[in-house]
Amino acid sequence: MPSPLSADRSAPQPPERDAVDALIDRTRRLRGDVDAVRRDTVRVDEDDPQARWHRALCELAVHHLDDLGTHLGQLREGLPEEAERPTREEAAADEPQGSLIGRVGSAEWNLLTDEVSWSDELFRIFGRAPEAGGLSLDDLPSTLLPEDQPLLTALVTDCLVDGKPIDGEFRIRHTDGRVRTLHMMGEPVLDTDGRTASMWAVLRDVSALRRSQQVVHRTHESLVREQHIARAEHRAAVELKEAVLPPWQSSLRLPDQRPGTLDIAAHYLPSETSALVGGGWYDAMELPDGRTLLTVGDLTGHGIQATSAMAVVMGAVRGMAVAGTEPGALLGHLNQLLETSIQPALGSAVCCRFDPATRTLDWAQAGHPAPLLFRDGTGRPLPLPDGVMLGAASGVAYEQDEAHLLPGDVLVLHTDGLARDDTSGRGGARPGTEALLGLAPRFAAARSAQECVRAVVEEFGAAERLDDACVLIARVGV
Repeated sequence: MPSPLSADRSAPQPPERDAVDALIDRTRRLRGDVDAVRRDTVRVDEDDPQARWHRALCELAVHHLDDLGTHLGQLREGLPEEAERPTREEAAADEPQGSLIGRVGSAEWNLLTDEVSWSDELFRIFGRAPEAGGLSLDDLPSTLLPEDQPLLTALVTDCLVDGKPIDGEFRIRHTDGRVRTLHMMGEPVLDTDGRTASMWAVLRDVSALRRSQQVVHRTHESLVREQHIARAEHRAAVELKEAVLPPWQSSLRLPDQRPGTLDIAAHYLPSETSALVGGGWYDAMELPDGRTLLTVGDLTGHGIQATSAMAVVMGAVRGMAVAGTEPGALLGHLNQLLETSIQPALGSAVCCRFDPATRTLDWAQAGHPAPLLFRDGTGRPLPLPDGVMLGAASGVAYEQDEAHLLPGDVLVLHTDGLARDDTSGRGGARPGTEALLGLAPRFAAARSAQECVRAVVEEFGAAERLDDACVLIARVGV
């Protein structure tokens, strides 16, 4: 605890002017840099909680630097001569809006003569006319909010009785009706006999600073809350996707192992950040008539909404396929389902039905990349039948096509997140698709669909993807 001041203490010596000028210059440059960052944050999305928190921190930093610059200016100038002091009206007219000078005042209460001395700045802080005189220590608490009055009384009592320095904050009701927050620092002044002769204090209006700090606190709490919600939704989306997608991670061998039976494997590749769980799916199942359903698709959006819609779509696809619905008609019904759902969505899909007896593949697509057929060490996309994206238009028909597969053929179905690229390569093929087609030699040497999937993961697994992706590979048995 610092010692109480003596009434006959000597005045401190002012610092070197050049050193203070250097500090002022550095503060101004830093303030300009922070202000530039603050202006940049104004252009960000108002709905982004992290951006709001960043902007609030910049505002608080600017407040602190403004205060620091003004303090240094006062330190450089020192206390002006009485004759040089402007009048109260002149000072108010010259004072820049928000200036710290108008927010710091001083006072001294003489306990021997009951004399009260307030600075002009303190009168402005309280909104009190100088002609009315400064408030005594007994009357000062009356300007505070009722809940803060005991705090000021305790601070003053500790100072006068125990010689403790004052350092506390309280709120006052200004004459304009607004509540202001003041920070008060002070000490007792002792006479030559060591008795308390007076008390002096510096009071600073920190209302704007505290408001900035409150905004920082609120925006930080909002950010933490949003992040918690996002993590919870991400966990729910991941768990739902894991529950809905087929559980097989190795090759799926169908019960019927006759020649021509498909060996099937699939893989899900998360996005670059793993935070964007999308609505991509893959599925395969043996149908009651012995044929096999193969399907891959992707719904727009991310998170729990996309994965829950994906679950609905996969259930609908399975149900219609078991009922014997042709791939083209199936996509038409799926389009109507998405269009009339409570939360309409857009999506793409490819739906295939393979007959192992004839090795015939009936298939249709809705705005989706064509399946890739690999045979004898080369690959090519199947010609696309007509089909618009799911949910994009009403009452549309989806063309159905047919392809004949041979023993050893490899069929690759994938979402566009795997090989997405807006530029075109040779023959109009996308570079990502060309990279898939470039795996033909490895597919030809593979002994199972799982080995083919492993080759795809090695090629694309480390690539940066903005969206997640699915790949399903079916290999016709020999």
